[in-house]
Amino acid sequence: MRIFLKMLEAQLRDPRQFSVPQTARHCPICGYEGVFLALGTPPRWNGRCPSCGSRERHRLIHLWLEQAGLPLESFDTILHFAPEKHVKRMLQDKPGYTTADIVPGKADLAMDIAEITLPEASVDLVIANHVLEHVPDDRRAMAGIGRCLKPGGLALITVPQNWAREETYENPAVTSEAEKFAHYDDSGHVRYYGRDFEARFAAASGLDVQVWRMPPEEEARYGLYKGDVLFIGRKQAAS
Repeated sequence: MRIFLKMLEAQLRDPRQFSVPQTARHCPICGYEGVFLALGTPPRWNGRCPSCGSRERHRLIHLWLEQAGLPLESFDTILHFAPEKHVKRMLQDKPGYTTADIVPGKADLAMDIAEITLPEASVDLVIANHVLEHVPDDRRAMAGIGRCLKPGGLALITVPQNWAREETYENPAVTSEAEKFAHYDDSGHVRYYGRDFEARFAAASGLDVQVWRMPPEEEARYGLYKGDVLFIGRKQAAS
């Protein structure tokens, strides 16, 4: 009944997504099989699982962790920036799981990702989904992520990217919300990353960075954003 009501709500909100034939998707997080729903402004069709509420980037991370044999529960300490509701629900009772957000009251810690105050080498896993494109000094944030990770620790990062551009696009003259939407597709963004994000992240964080994506046919099956990738930063283990 809950899923039916969400489908009905989605049809009323944006009937266009059901104006073309839809195929069943599979959510690897909750096991749901069926049509996904639109989300975002402007809407991205087939992005949200009606059962658990996961978005494309959440399913991408889940699939990598599953393939790597690293369930989230296997990490002793997790620092999660701008925490998504469904991830918080899964991990909120786990000791060592800490959420952080720049807005007070939205997470366990009121903390700017560019000013990480946790001790050096204190975290096993850092998660930041579509956060860095909002941060004025993203290199400082990346450096902080590398600093707080334990040797052998991981950072799982996703960002929106324009794969047609070799270099990240930033323009200090773009300041109003309307201009930011026109230049970066979002009024809260301060840049649009290009193909140089991997090198930018590695240089600033000091981490070994791997880029991972699903095959095209699997992107369709799991309702992933086409061309979306996961950046896995790994801190070298102590020798």
